[in-house]
Amino acid sequence: MSESPPPDLPAPQGSPADGPAFAVRGLGKRFGDLVAVRGIDLDVPRGSFFGLVGPNGAGKTTTLSMVTGLLRPDAGRAFVLGHDVWADPTAAKRLLGVLPDGLRTFDRLTGLQLITYAGLLRGMPRELAAERAAELVAALGLTGAQGTLVVDYSAGMTKKVTLAAALVHAPRVLVLDEPFEAVDPLSAATIRRILADYVDAGGTVVLSSHVMDLVERICSHVAVIAEGAVLTAGELDAVRDGRSLEERFVDLVGGTTEVVGLSWLRTSSD
Repeated sequence: MSESPPPDLPAPQGSPADGPAFAVRGLGKRFGDLVAVRGIDLDVPRGSFFGLVGPNGAGKTTTLSMVTGLLRPDAGRAFVLGHDVWADPTAAKRLLGVLPDGLRTFDRLTGLQLITYAGLLRGMPRELAAERAAELVAALGLTGAQGTLVVDYSAGMTKKVTLAAALVHAPRVLVLDEPFEAVDPLSAATIRRILADYVDAGGTVVLSSHVMDLVERICSHVAVIAEGAVLTAGELDAVRDGRSLEERFVDLVGGTTEVVGLSWLRTSSD
């Protein structure tokens, strides 16, 4: 793979006004001898709730990191609403809200301060950022912890406050890496409602998840990734092909769910 994205890869078809919400062309990344992403091509339609699924180590997080400008690709290009993420990062990132998985945040701020600060970093007036931060805190059930430092939050609370920071500037596209991980069922239902309303209003959500049932219930489109390559992508029903998403996933990825050995687990210890 080359050290910088080649200039001759085609941009997504259609004008920025009617093209996909985001698109990748020949996107690739390696870490030493490990090829994490193998020249992926993928279009995410505007207004879709798009799920990215794959086994551990499939390249989901690496792909999303390159699409959102957090990790420089070794090859290929990424576009957000027609803007090249790496050629015009300011324009592309202005349209994005990003919830990375495991990325450090400003955890010595309180929850309310962190969300407000995220708005200020996006160029919002302080009064508007503070107003929206208060609304998000209430909506996500963080009112009682809004004055607590984020470093003292639980994993689920941290997930919610960083989601709020991704939402505060009302982005056109949300990219969420495992947004429901460590979140309790009530909070998860609230987040699903917020995201569904966002998509109904014309926004686009791209999320990665290991939970097939969740993706099947909330996503309109899905892509299955394994070993750094897209195995299939499209509308949910087309990808499922008459089966459950989990069954289709197992067929595509391969392997077996049969467990060999461990007979000692089935032996009474009385």
